[in-house]
Parts: sequence; structure tokens; C-alpha cells
Amino acid sequence: QVQLVESGGGLVQPGGSLRLSCAASGSIFSINDMGWFRQAPGKQRELVARITSGDSTNYADSVKGRFTISRDNAGNTVYLRMNNLKPEDTAVYYCHCVVTHTSRSTSAYWGQGTQVTVSS
Repeated sequence: QVQLVESGGGLVQPGGSLRLSCAASGSIFSINDMGWFRQAPGKQRELVARITSGDSTNYADSVKGRFTISRDNAGNTVYLRMNNLKPEDTAVYYCHCVVTHTSRSTSAYWGQGTQVTVSS
């Protein structure tokens, strides 16, 4: 079993910045893709950014140039740096990881979600 613990959400004014963190722990042999999704009220969950084990990244068009995803493989942690935040970025942000266990089986996990609110 693997646990994902997120931190870093909060209330920020438009134009401000936040950094989200997600630390994975448990029966981990390696972590493949790591990513961040978000879900705003009344909307479907959407991909924000993803990073592969080889550090390839992709972003939603709406956040390109403003958000940066990175990972620390030694710490099994993924980060999302969010700059120039806009009210439409307001959502619950979820960490997502694809993990290869010590048993060599593979599973996907979600974090519990962290609220990001952009408002003046």
C-alpha cells in the first residue's frame, strides 16, 4: 500500500504564487508517472501537469508558462509551482502517482486533495 500526502494549498490573491507538494510513502520500488489534477465545483477532474520518470513533462494549455512540475526521486515527492495564479485556477488539487511496488506489481494512487483558492 502507498500513501500520498499533499501540502501547500491555501488562499492567495490573483497574481500570487503557491507551491504544492506530494510525498509518497509505503511499499515503493519506483514511481513512474507523477502528476497533478484539479477539480473545480461542478466540473470534471482535469489534468494540470504530469512528469514521467525520465522527467518529461506535459501541461494543460491553461497553465502553460505559469505552472512548473518537478520531482525529487530520492524523496518520492512531486511538486507543483504555481505562479501568476488566476481565479479560474481555484479548485481542489489532487496528486496522482503510478507506483511499482516492491512486489513489482503496479498501481495508481490519488492524494486526498488540497484546496487552492485564488481570490481578492
